[in-house]
Amino acid sequence: MSRAWFSQPLETVAVWWRIERCDGVALGLTSHDRDLVFAGLRHRTAPGMVPSAVRRSATLEPDSAEVAGAISHDAISEADLAAGRFDGARVSMGLVDWETLESESLFAGTIGAVTSEGGRFSAELASIKQKLAVDLVPRTSPTCRAEFCGKGCTLSAARFMHEVMLSAVSADRQWVQVDGPAAQDLAFGWIRMIDGSDAGITLRVQAVSDGWLVLDRPLGEDCGPGDRLLVREGCDQTLATCSARFGNAVNFQGEPFLPGNDLLTRYPAPSA
Repeated sequence: MSRAWFSQPLETVAVWWRIERCDGVALGLTSHDRDLVFAGLRHRTAPGMVPSAVRRSATLEPDSAEVAGAISHDAISEADLAAGRFDGARVSMGLVDWETLESESLFAGTIGAVTSEGGRFSAELASIKQKLAVDLVPRTSPTCRAEFCGKGCTLSAARFMHEVMLSAVSADRQWVQVDGPAAQDLAFGWIRMIDGSDAGITLRVQAVSDGWLVLDRPLGEDCGPGDRLLVREGCDQTLATCSARFGNAVNFQGEPFLPGNDLLTRYPAPSA
């Protein structure tokens, strides 16, 4: 039987947070005035962080929560928030008895929108119930709905991943060239830096122009030619590419030959 929290006039209870970032870093924080070690992780003291609201329900409606605090703890910096290191991170929140280290989870989900202002940050937390909002019946589309090398695509991601080096960086640091596969093969893929301040961060390749990869945001100031990075090839989600380049048309998740919504409004052009 789980403990009945706050059943006594005086309780030795603190709030804890556990954050697992997409780059593999796990952080533990607690509102207690000293570090606590439990569940295989050291939860460092962060008394400035407080949950402003946690709502749980027994219905299928998604639970909601929000956490706010000061950007002063060395585990959560404004630079890391701006770089997107916490975007999509898995987070859990709960209570812990700082004497017995008995703990209980109250909320689990992912980090959604993160905002910062005046040295403070606020993060919206989306519960795991959000997955229930996914449409079971996919809408039709002329392009493939599957993520490249993801579920439904069946191709191996390792086959299209390469360790390369930066060969050139533009002045605005958002255009790069790499010493590796053909640039056109990397269109709509991603890069992940191994060296420099951006190590572990995934940047999407939005376009390719004259051998340059156009990224979704600029690289860090200390990233330059010679730095190592991982690149993953991309796909433009069309049937022609799926068939000719990857030989994977049998797994194409789209309807390229389905008439569009304007079928009833079309009329034959007058003959000359």
